[in-house]
Amino acid sequence: MDPKEIIFKNRNGINLKANLYHPLDSQPLFFAIFAHCFTCSKNFSAISTISRALSNEGIAVLSFDFTGIKSQEENGSGTEFSSNISDLIDAATYLERHFDGPKLLLGHSLGGTAVLHAAASIPSVSALVTISAPADPDHVKALSSNSEKNKFPKEKIPVSIGGKPFFVGNDFVKDLEKEPLKALLKGLKKSLLILHSPQDKAVEIANAQEIYESAFHPKSFVSLDGADHLISKESDAIYIGQLVASWSMRYVPLSPKKENETQGHPVMVRLSAGDGYTTEIKTPHHHLIGDEPIEVGGKNLGPTPYDFLMASLGSCTAMTLKMYSERKKWPLKEVTVYLNHERVHREDSEHSEKPESKVSQFTRRISLEGDLDFEQRQRLLEIANRCPVHRTLEDDILIKTELIN
Repeated sequence: MDPKEIIFKNRNGINLKANLYHPLDSQPLFFAIFAHCFTCSKNFSAISTISRALSNEGIAVLSFDFTGIKSQEENGSGTEFSSNISDLIDAATYLERHFDGPKLLLGHSLGGTAVLHAAASIPSVSALVTISAPADPDHVKALSSNSEKNKFPKEKIPVSIGGKPFFVGNDFVKDLEKEPLKALLKGLKKSLLILHSPQDKAVEIANAQEIYESAFHPKSFVSLDGADHLISKESDAIYIGQLVASWSMRYVPLSPKKENETQGHPVMVRLSAGDGYTTEIKTPHHHLIGDEPIEVGGKNLGPTPYDFLMASLGSCTAMTLKMYSERKKWPLKEVTVYLNHERVHREDSEHSEKPESKVSQFTRRISLEGDLDFEQRQRLLEIANRCPVHRTLEDDILIKTELIN
């Protein structure tokens, strides 16, 4: 879905623009904050893709511009690390006042370092994720060449990350030096996931090793093999989002969910203009994703509509056979259903060349495992045709459609 743009004030009264990625269910599993890489705005493609992947898994994500991100482009002013940390804390306060306190913090590049420093000041947070994050202030200094330093006033340090230039103030490095990351991590009692690419040329993977060795368990490291520092490949960003969502379910305490808000319907489906064909599907207890293949303009992030239709028939068939066998106490061990769908000509059509003479045909091939005799197997074949979805598809169907806005 398209994110909702919101504006909130930090402690200094400065307006910060933010994007809130909300899952289809109006009650998310929990809220997360995504701190970007300083050179990247909240609209940066990797941040957007990762945030969408998380929201597809039921997690609401707030990403925002740190103080000075836009003014840097206009006048070359620097950003300070202490202000970035306070902005993170203020973002968490905003969420707590208007929605719920964030339980997960994510940070990319220097944003990851900011997350580690801010986490102790946000009590609701129980899990942290760093992506390609530097471990110490010496790395920030190394990102700026001496020749570039000499071109600017001493209070400004030109820095390049992934080929994108920006400025930090001298106080930025001093802020990092005030509280060494090693000492900080020793007292940080939060679950930690470290993601880093061995091929990262901007921030070497040794930084991830240093963070990992300094932190206490529970901690995890996953290699982003083949990814660059700015996570330029969409497939890498999608992988990160799905991985973080899965990992966080183990380390983020989830509150019991209330009844989902699907306007009184058991299924709700949403497709936003900016999502291509990627479609969110919500049932009372599950989030699903539908999509189209890449060759027809989709991203292939989920089954097609006809895949879902065949899956419905196949799963209903397998469940029906299992239920029947259990009642009969037959030794059925496993059911596998293979399905195909195609448009075929009616057998009794006199004008088979006309499009209206074609009908949908589902072909269902069933494999039954177990010590079943011939009569039992034939009876189960008959029962397969009695599954509720099968009967629904063969019945006359009425579909009523109306606009509600």
